[in-house]
Amino acid sequence: MRIGELARRSGVSERSLRYYEQQGLLVAERTPGGHREFGEWAVDRVIRVQALYAAGLNSATIARLLPCMRDADGGPSAVADGKLVEELVAERERIDRLIAELVLSRGVLDEAIGAASGE
Repeated sequence: MRIGELARRSGVSERSLRYYEQQGLLVAERTPGGHREFGEWAVDRVIRVQALYAAGLNSATIARLLPCMRDADGGPSAVADGKLVEELVAERERIDRLIAELVLSRGVLDEAIGAASGE
C-alpha cells in the first residue's frame, strides 16, 4: 500500500510516517518510480509505535524495542538486552507514578465537585 493508504488506515499523518521511516521505526520498499510501498504489517507497526509514543518512550528507545516485541502473529522475536529491559522497567515505574498522581488529582476534583454541588 502507498503512504496515503497507510496514513488513512492507521490514522497517522503522512508526515509522521516519513518521520518514522527516518527514525528506523518503519521500513518501506520503493517502486521503480521512487514511491513508498508498505505491506499489510505496516498498519500494526504504526499502531504499535503510536502506543509506545503515548507511553512516553522516545523514538530511539522505540527503535531498540520494536525488534524485541512479538510479531502480530504472536511469534517470537529477538530478545531484549538487559539495559533495554531496565529502561523499560523504569518507564513502567514512571507511568505507574503518573497514574497514582492522576488518581489523587481525580479524588481532589471529586471532593471539589461534591462540595460545589452541595453533596
